[in-house]
Amino acid sequence: MSLSRREWLKSASLFGGLTMLTGAATIGRLSAEEIEKFNPRPFNTPIRLGSNENPYGPSAIVRKAMMDNFDLGCRYPWVYNAPLREMIAKKEGVSPDHIVLVSGSTEGLKITGITYAGRGEEIISGLPTFLSMMEYAKIWGADINWVPLDKNMDYDLEEIEKRVSSKTKLVFLCNPNNPTGKLLPAQKVLDFCDTVSEKTIVFSDEAYYDYIEDPNYPSMVELVKKGKNVIVSRTLSKVYGLAGIRLGYLVAKPDIAAALNERVVANTNVMAIEAGKAALNDEEFYKFSLQKNLEARKMIESTLNQLDLEYLPSQANFVFFHAKQDVRKLAEIMAKKGVIIGRPFPPFNDWCRVSTGTLEEVAFFNKALLETLG
Repeated sequence: MSLSRREWLKSASLFGGLTMLTGAATIGRLSAEEIEKFNPRPFNTPIRLGSNENPYGPSAIVRKAMMDNFDLGCRYPWVYNAPLREMIAKKEGVSPDHIVLVSGSTEGLKITGITYAGRGEEIISGLPTFLSMMEYAKIWGADINWVPLDKNMDYDLEEIEKRVSSKTKLVFLCNPNNPTGKLLPAQKVLDFCDTVSEKTIVFSDEAYYDYIEDPNYPSMVELVKKGKNVIVSRTLSKVYGLAGIRLGYLVAKPDIAAALNERVVANTNVMAIEAGKAALNDEEFYKFSLQKNLEARKMIESTLNQLDLEYLPSQANFVFFHAKQDVRKLAEIMAKKGVIIGRPFPPFNDWCRVSTGTLEEVAFFNKALLETLG
């Protein structure tokens, strides 16, 4: 199946999804032509709503920057790293020696795990969460101390702190958490990271930080600035739409950053560097992506309300909802209808994570879900 984006926008309202928005988020903000300015690709099935990608990217400005620098493809990337590192350092309010450039934040998680816990040491993490650090570190001999989420599906910070011992080399937090999309209370997580970082290193995965709706919510970079043993990971894969380009970074105090820089495996490529520089300056696309994500999320929530299905309050680009059946079964049904949804996240095997695609993709998902569960 292949429809132009304009054709789909004209027809999608038949499914009700594009007219269910509330508050400030309405499809009327942008015409089909304006949306195509950001993403002129056709709308195809199966649609990918299982990987938390931003389907509107890369922006036109980023694509142009990459094309303008194709001639640099014959050059090794480390010569070109410094300007991007300086841009990121300025953005985060630290000096460049606090920054580690990585090929997507996943590389940052993996090299941190094996640097500090790859010889039989311990990592403590909540479960379920984003697993890349822990799964990779286990291959190298790390011991993973899993702490189940509490009754509210939040990190059980009290229990995690109780389990910290001399063997613990890392404590991993993902905030907002993946797959729940939930955000820890600001002061509570600040106090936790401040206290626990006196005993071991705290890793704060902030891949979804840009989607947080509270403008005053603190990044744990604030603790890095105070010299705490805290590492923060950020990515350009989400709101900036560069998941396939592979670019992320870590923020840590200089001695930790230096140790991690020595272990970077894949030196970020030249095209990613140029894409990153352009993306960080593309304020229009950044705001557009946040707005479209909010609208898409409200569309999903509206359909879940219609189906009377429980879902968690999300501060990310996905929604975690109670499907009331094995999500593997639901995934098979939805795949036949042309929609790819998230994988199981044990022990919540009857909960489903669905990403916020384009508005027309979400309308297609809503229709399929209503047909399946309605």
